[in-house]
Amino acid sequence: MKKYIYLLLFIFFTFKAYSHTGHYKGISKIEMDVLRNGEVVGYSNYFFEYSENILIVKNYTKFKVKILGATLFSISSEAIETYENDKLINFKSITYQNKKEKFVNLEYNNTTNKFDINGSSYKGEASANNVVGNWWNHKILDADTQISPLSGSIKEQVVKFIGKESLIINNKKYNADHYTLKSKNENLPDDKKLNFDIWYDSKKKIILKVSYSKLGDWEYKLKGIE
Repeated sequence: MKKYIYLLLFIFFTFKAYSHTGHYKGISKIEMDVLRNGEVVGYSNYFFEYSENILIVKNYTKFKVKILGATLFSISSEAIETYENDKLINFKSITYQNKKEKFVNLEYNNTTNKFDINGSSYKGEASANNVVGNWWNHKILDADTQISPLSGSIKEQVVKFIGKESLIINNKKYNADHYTLKSKNENLPDDKKLNFDIWYDSKKKIILKVSYSKLGDWEYKLKGIE
C-alpha cells in the first residue's frame, strides 16, 4: 500500500514539474497589447520555435507611460526560455525598468533536480515545481509558486477560480474562465504583492487578458495568435 501511495505522489509531482508545452504546438506567435487606463502603451509578444523535443519561447515586452512629457514608468525586456521534453531547462532575461537593470539566469540542475537561479533579486536553488511568471503559459494557474521573470525572486501565490464569463476582445467573443492570482503572504508591501485578475480560454489553452492596478489600471490583452 505504501509503495502504491509513493508511486502516486511521484507521478503527481513529476506531472506538476512539467509545463504542458505540447498544448502550444502549431502556434508561432502570441501578441498581447499592454494598456494603461484603457490606452495602448506597449506590447508583450511571444514567439515559439519547435525542434523535435525542444521548444524555445522568446518574449519581447516594451511599454512606456509619460505624463506631461516626463516618463512615469517604463519597461524594456527580452527573455528566452527553453523546454526539453516539456520540461523547463533554461530561462534567461534582461530587463530595464525605469532605466534600472534586472536579470535572471536559470538552469535546471540534473543532479539536484532543482533550478539554479542567478537573478538580480535572488541567487540560489528553487524547486522544479516553480513556474516562470509569464502570460503565455497557463500552468501559472496551477502553480503554488512562481519565479519572477524580471528578477528571479520566488513568490508564493494563491489562485482562485471566480467563474465563467463572456469576454469580448477585438470584436470576438470568448467563453472565459475568470481567476484571481494573489500573494499567499498578505502582509507583503503593496509593491511586492501579486494581485491579478486573469481570464483564460480553457479550450484553446490561451490566457486572454490579465488586469491589475498599480499607478493606474493595467491590462495585458490578447491581440492576435498565429
